[in-house]
Amino acid sequence: MTTISPRGRTELLRPDGSPVRVLVVDDERSITELLSMALRYEGWQMCSAGDGQGALRAARELRPDAVVLDMMLPDMDGLSVLGRLRRELPDVPVLFLTAKGSVEDRVAGLTAGGDDYVTKPFGLEEVVARLRGLIRRSGTTDRRAGSLLVVGDLTLDEDSHEVTRGGEGIHLTATEFELLRFLMRNPRRVLSKAQILDRVWSYDFGGHANVVELYISYLRKKIDAGREPMIHTRRGAGYMIKPAV
Repeated sequence: MTTISPRGRTELLRPDGSPVRVLVVDDERSITELLSMALRYEGWQMCSAGDGQGALRAARELRPDAVVLDMMLPDMDGLSVLGRLRRELPDVPVLFLTAKGSVEDRVAGLTAGGDDYVTKPFGLEEVVARLRGLIRRSGTTDRRAGSLLVVGDLTLDEDSHEVTRGGEGIHLTATEFELLRFLMRNPRRVLSKAQILDRVWSYDFGGHANVVELYISYLRKKIDAGREPMIHTRRGAGYMIKPAV
């Protein structure tokens, strides 16, 4: 199930209307506190654990819809925790946190059954965006109600892929749609080129940041042409979308 929050973005809910549940497992208290703040801002229920045994106990009690799991824990490694989690919750999506940047570590986590990963240090927006994607793909939330993003007079239906501004339909390519969706999920937030590349073109994309400028220009021609602008550039920082003045 999805609803539109007062902040203008889609809120994910469980089919019974209760908040999405996320378990965060990390032995660094500063990280769990930051993630707790970000996830509760999304309206989600959050539980944390500082080691593997605590994570397994919390998972049994919470029955989470997603798990954020550090690869390095005091009592066991993340891969061992994942293996035991999968026996009880075979379908729960798992996002790995890792301080290691080698391809081997990434492959090991994904091969073991992890669904995605972020490397420390990470941005809170990136973690939330990846969790939203994992939770949606897992089918935990009921999509029958539709998923409508609204910013000002601009609307985007995530199910039908229809976009309108002021009631007028706008045709977008698949990449333009993904870029606009990312902007609209983060209204009034400046998103860097690196964040946009990572989210829209994925972390395996090997191109250059100027592709972001190119697609922003495409969007502006379709979204802002002949209207008060909604897509704005913050020089040296990135791009943002907000309701027209």
